[in-house]
Amino acid sequence: MKKFLLVLTLTTLVSTALKAQSLTAEDRDKAIKYLEKTRAGLLDATRGLSEAQWNFKAATNRWSVAEVTEHIAASEGMMLSMIQEQVMNGPARNDGEDVKAIDEFILKAVPDRSRKAQAPEELRPTNRFGSPKESLKHFEESRAQSIQYTKSTKNLREHTMDSPIGKKLDGYEWLLFLSAHSERHTKQIEEVKADPNFPKK
Repeated sequence: MKKFLLVLTLTTLVSTALKAQSLTAEDRDKAIKYLEKTRAGLLDATRGLSEAQWNFKAATNRWSVAEVTEHIAASEGMMLSMIQEQVMNGPARNDGEDVKAIDEFILKAVPDRSRKAQAPEELRPTNRFGSPKESLKHFEESRAQSIQYTKSTKNLREHTMDSPIGKKLDGYEWLLFLSAHSERHTKQIEEVKADPNFPKK
């Protein structure tokens, strides 16, 4: 009987430990590499642009490269704060949800420019940073914080919050979303630059 109780106790402890395991090392490394890759993508897409190129608009109702960059920078800081203050205090994830499938859905759906979306009012461009250079500075500082947070936070899988893609996302998935969001809008920058009227210099 004692042996049975010992086995039962050990089994329960192991099961609890597995359930509480917040993130695999492979997942964490994947998110960090994606954050680094999408940071480099934005910096490469905006490197060496002239004032005319920064401010070119394909139409009056379209954003310039400067405005898209400002949006990415503003979103970065806002989403990281939201993850830290709201998501990580949210309810636990429901048992049985396929987190890997949700991870992959984010990586596929969010950067997909064939699906249009309206930015919330508070994240629309207002020249809040004063210049494209300052937007990029804010982005780089915020992205460094996002990377450090991904590296150091243990329980990224343990809490969730509703998202714009119709699914509850945990802290890890929100960090993927944050990174995928910058990829999405870096593609938008490339679309602006590909316009036939985009200034040559």
